[in-house]
Amino acid sequence: MRADNSRHVIAAAHRRAEQTRQHAVAALRRMDATGQRITFDAVSRAAGVSRSWLYAQPDLRAEIQRLRQRHPATPPQVPPQRQRASDTSLLRRLEAATARIRHLETDNQQLRDALARALGERRAIEVLGPMNGRDTPKKNSPKIIGPLLSGNSRRPVKDTSITHRRRSKP
Repeated sequence: MRADNSRHVIAAAHRRAEQTRQHAVAALRRMDATGQRITFDAVSRAAGVSRSWLYAQPDLRAEIQRLRQRHPATPPQVPPQRQRASDTSLLRRLEAATARIRHLETDNQQLRDALARALGERRAIEVLGPMNGRDTPKKNSPKIIGPLLSGNSRRPVKDTSITHRRRSKP
């Protein structure tokens, strides 16, 4: 049977807890002496302990809350008037952004139109066949818009367009 060494483990845990408490108290005193802003997060980082541990210690929690009121948070610094953007400057930036948006919308519309034309021409070639240099289709060629259908069966015809053919190696 092994000897009961639990008292050593318990003593080590007590020492570690006391050292942790000393680190937290020292960090809190150091921050108070230097006038640093005191928050649970700042104390936990300075002491190397977790915030949840600080919240769980009633005396440290009360001290942090008391010191927090003594050192209130400073409001964020507002830039001096001469460094702030003027209303005129902001309006010019807004006008420039609006003009850029209009330009991009125009470009997008032109690209959409070009894509629609290219897709329409491709579809016409698939349906009607190549024009052989003419700009009008043959007189007897079918004027079909939509999928190719075979006879009266209303089944799509196998697509034999160039885009689906396998390329042979040269």
